[in-house]
Amino acid sequence: MASLREQVIEAVVALLQTAVPTAEVKRNVDAPDRAPTGGLIVVRDGDPGEPEQTFSPLTYTYTHAIGVEVVAPADPDARSAALDAILIGIGNAVEADRTLGGLAEWLEPTSPDLGDARATNAQPVRWATFDLNAVYSTRNPLV
Repeated sequence: MASLREQVIEAVVALLQTAVPTAEVKRNVDAPDRAPTGGLIVVRDGDPGEPEQTFSPLTYTYTHAIGVEVVAPADPDARSAALDAILIGIGNAVEADRTLGGLAEWLEPTSPDLGDARATNAQPVRWATFDLNAVYSTRNPLV
């Protein structure tokens, strides 16, 4: 059985796949030179940070910043609207399942950092980066 940390990250990937079924959702990959037709979402494992500890029973509570990178399709006339639609879909999915099916105590997105990028011989793409902060507790930080 996977650790709670791994289960939470996998649940975030599944949430994003459901939220934006037209986009490719990948984990810890380099961004490609071109965005797929439906967009691309890259999930970074992020940093669970230092836990808050509670005693009796011993519990470690993490606020794990899971990085998310979103790349909109390269259509120059619609890339801003496409990125906005992807972000709205993610926001609605988070709001609908803030506990990731009971794995987390709370899931909260940060505000996105937006921008444009141009790859060699390609149309510019619109992108956003943000964190999904997942709060979860475990009795063992390695499990």
